[in-house]
Amino acid sequence: MPKTILVVDDAATMVMSLKASLEIAGFKVETANDGVQAVDKLKSGVKPDLIITDINMPNMGGIEFIGKARALPGMRFVPILALTTESQQAKRDEAKKLGATGWLLKPTSGADLVKVIKQVLPGA
Repeated sequence: MPKTILVVDDAATMVMSLKASLEIAGFKVETANDGVQAVDKLKSGVKPDLIITDINMPNMGGIEFIGKARALPGMRFVPILALTTESQQAKRDEAKKLGATGWLLKPTSGADLVKVIKQVLPGA
């Protein structure tokens, strides 16, 4: 059974690109346009094996989303990767404190992303 990845990003082109790369690599992909939509999906029963989130998004940004996702039942140990143009150490530290597993800077190639996913997601 393929692993499911939830991609959270407000940029439609980024979502399409990530979805294509991940599906080619054999993953099932769910998407959300911001943290609010992602939390709603998690609450409505979407059970991802891994989450990739942007940091700067409208409505609810990635850092707030990471904190809310970690508070949901069953989400404590799901790896969460931040994929962002944001390189400030303070934001990285805050995301890590709230439960982010890793931090990747955009642009990241599909091959590099899949390599990181295989490191943080057992059996991927």
